[in-house]
Amino acid sequence: MATLPSVSYSITVRLELDGHGSAVGSLTNAVEHVGGVITALDVAQAGHERIRIDVTCAARDTDHAQAIVDALGAIEGVVVHKVSDRTFLMHLGGKIEMQSKVPLRNRDELSMAYTPGVARVSQAIAANKDDARRLTIKRNSVAVVTDGSAVLGLGNIGPEASMPVMEGKAALFKRFADIDAWPIALDTQDVDEIVRTVQVIAPGFGGINLEDISAPRCFEVEARLRELLDIPVFHDDQHGTAIVVLAALKNALRVVGKNLSEVRIAMSGAGAAGTAILKLLMHAGAKHVVVCDVEGAVHEGRDGLDPNLAWIAANTNPDGYTGDLRGAVAGADVFIGVSAPNVLGGEDIAEMNDDSIIFALANPDPEVDPDVAHLHASVVATGRSDYPNQINNVLVFPGFFRGLLDAQSHHVDSDMMVAAAEAIAGAVTDDELGPHYIIPSVFHTGLSKAVASAVREVAVRAGGAAE
Repeated sequence: MATLPSVSYSITVRLELDGHGSAVGSLTNAVEHVGGVITALDVAQAGHERIRIDVTCAARDTDHAQAIVDALGAIEGVVVHKVSDRTFLMHLGGKIEMQSKVPLRNRDELSMAYTPGVARVSQAIAANKDDARRLTIKRNSVAVVTDGSAVLGLGNIGPEASMPVMEGKAALFKRFADIDAWPIALDTQDVDEIVRTVQVIAPGFGGINLEDISAPRCFEVEARLRELLDIPVFHDDQHGTAIVVLAALKNALRVVGKNLSEVRIAMSGAGAAGTAILKLLMHAGAKHVVVCDVEGAVHEGRDGLDPNLAWIAANTNPDGYTGDLRGAVAGADVFIGVSAPNVLGGEDIAEMNDDSIIFALANPDPEVDPDVAHLHASVVATGRSDYPNQINNVLVFPGFFRGLLDAQSHHVDSDMMVAAAEAIAGAVTDDELGPHYIIPSVFHTGLSKAVASAVREVAVRAGGAAE
């Protein structure tokens, strides 16, 4: 797949050149010649003979960015002074901060916010721990917890390297749901230590968002924390992905006029995300699913199944298919991939049923080239931002946690997840719905509130504290 220039590889080059009229045009030509895109051109300093210009360009990757710099520097009379990577500049000093919500302008305000007045508030909470949700940041705080073992598409890069991603997650919580989220990067990948650490910090939070913890450890971590804690625990890589996939699939099925309970689904990937997607689809009514991993179809009788794969084998693949992914895709209505790039080709998609649906979600390179898939499928979705129908967890977790916190919920369940998926799917009107628009934009007005409302309603019904 050809990669287009992206703002994520955006650079600003400060250079000096002759002040004559044709000089600026030579900059544009040089950048375009090597395949870059100029997104801004600003005069930083002007003189009679020489001018300084900041040229901002989008590149495909770091090597392409360097090629753009080299092309600019090769222009006669141009001197390159400084190159800034705009993404790194955004991360300098981190992306989030703590701010006080109350004024501390004088002695009176200080004595109420801190000693001696704060002692009365602490005594009230000591007498009734539930008051912590009312009188502290607990009511609006989520811990974003990772061990750095499965970060985005980067793998096991460790806790320090995970921090920019966790900060980004916290910034999204604030931007889309006004939730105060705190990155917690743990320097351990031991299940017992992770569970115990989260357990002992939990009193300060209204919810736990587990993030980028590799399978199969993530299943045990989540299950044990849900048993131990009286606040909701949500693994976004699993359940956030599952919710947005269900939402998108509901609308894709509307486009092609098929029913979830009747379609044949082939899945590639049986890890954290794949298992969560599978379970939520089945909870919502899917009946005919075959799951494949690197060894082929998961089926009863296959040797070496771990507990997670054993559950999949016992609850899917009703016809006992034992072949590979390509065979599972043939005759299917839906393909959902959360696995590896380029495991399918156009000839495989052509073997699917008419009006097929492709969700190829591996990033950055999907399981099948979207352009090729479009030749044979009616609806195609990816995890990429440069194609229509991006399956993005940002549609889910801010509103989902907003609903949980507003309900003062103590847990998460599948009914809440289905309600969130229905709210997301419902944000696409009949007039908007089509093959290239099955899922709303992350900036869709009111989406987070709609998800929060749907989740809050189910949570309150299930025993949340708020009415």
